[in-house]
Amino acid sequence: MGPLRSIALVVLLISFLTFVAFFGRLPGLRNTPIGFLHRAIWIYIPNTLRHVDLLVTGGRFSRSALRLFNYLLYDKHPVVLIFFLGLISASAALIVPRTWSKISSIHHVVIPVILPLPYLFTYLATSARFSPYITRDNHARHMSYYPYDRILYHPGHMCRTCLFLKPARSKHCSMCKTCVARNDHHCIWVNNCLGRNNYRWFLLLLLSTSMLLAYGAYLAYIVLTPLVEEQKRVWPEAHYRSPILPAGLSFYAARIHAIQDAFFHFTDTLITAVAVGGVRIAAVGLLAFMTAPLPAALLGYHIYLIWAGMTTNESAKWSDWRQDMYDGRVFLGKQLPWTDITTMGSRAWKTRDSMLDPPTEPPTDWPVRPSQILVQTRDGKPPHDPLPESLVGVVDPASWKRCWRLTEVENIYDLGFWDNLVEVLR
Repeated sequence: MGPLRSIALVVLLISFLTFVAFFGRLPGLRNTPIGFLHRAIWIYIPNTLRHVDLLVTGGRFSRSALRLFNYLLYDKHPVVLIFFLGLISASAALIVPRTWSKISSIHHVVIPVILPLPYLFTYLATSARFSPYITRDNHARHMSYYPYDRILYHPGHMCRTCLFLKPARSKHCSMCKTCVARNDHHCIWVNNCLGRNNYRWFLLLLLSTSMLLAYGAYLAYIVLTPLVEEQKRVWPEAHYRSPILPAGLSFYAARIHAIQDAFFHFTDTLITAVAVGGVRIAAVGLLAFMTAPLPAALLGYHIYLIWAGMTTNESAKWSDWRQDMYDGRVFLGKQLPWTDITTMGSRAWKTRDSMLDPPTEPPTDWPVRPSQILVQTRDGKPPHDPLPESLVGVVDPASWKRCWRLTEVENIYDLGFWDNLVEVLR
């Protein structure tokens, strides 16, 4: 049982490191041990290996590894997408035929319904029909969706690559080589950017993948449980550790002993499951059990973003503002009354000249208008005359006050959870 227990430990460790590697960069985990481990994996350890390679090979290995690394992480390619769908396909091919005759008829109905969902939502998230990309043909429409809040997004900024004004909440993706409407992030799992139009399919992909993994683990559990219990009655008790704690242990020692005992009992049961059910059921069930929390946790994080009226890209921007506020260099001002532009129709925004040099901001249907503006000063003093040209006529010069917390700032893109949810599901 020793080698199998070691394998179980290695699998658990790999699952944890996978979570850290892919999700440790989230702003909410930045100042946690998981964030530190993420930086160790992607920054500290590679830098150390690079210095060693410079001494040994003159950097030849590092340059080759860096080209491969940049291709895998910073170029648009289907490698991770193929791996993701291939892993689901291989796991289903292993466990479904092996368990089909051992499960009830209700599962014969559930499996054909739940298994295709990740494939469907992956296709929809990558489909050109639901593309979040901004082009010259749809630029005017995207300009009308959201107003500039003059905190995270300011009018008049050009995309130097796409050569048009950047709509509010958009961002240019270096992998997709185009601007993305309401950019959330570039997802290597679907080989596409996520933003307006396809973000909803990504949420459903996370939900369906979580459900499929949890269901796969449950399927293995209901098939293996009676087999394991039967085997326990046959095998001698020596195969399983006794749950009785030794006498004279301190409180903390007893807790540690109890945790160790529970883990050994789990691995013993797992070994028995492999022995009676085979790798096709036990290994796939264990893999599903350990990986199900990953998409579920990511889905929970995105539900939080919806509740807060943010995208992943915007959460990073707000996090940067928070750090600047700690330094005491951020000031909050009151915007002058915002007036809707009724004399300029949408057709004025369809010409190339008006997009490059617009007379003013385009009208939007967004129900909230900005009333504040944030600025950061180098000397830690409020902005003073002469104001930058971008602030003249926009902010009340007498309204500046130092801002210490994000709670003092209004997020005009936060309409409340249900309205936010309706907006992202459009």
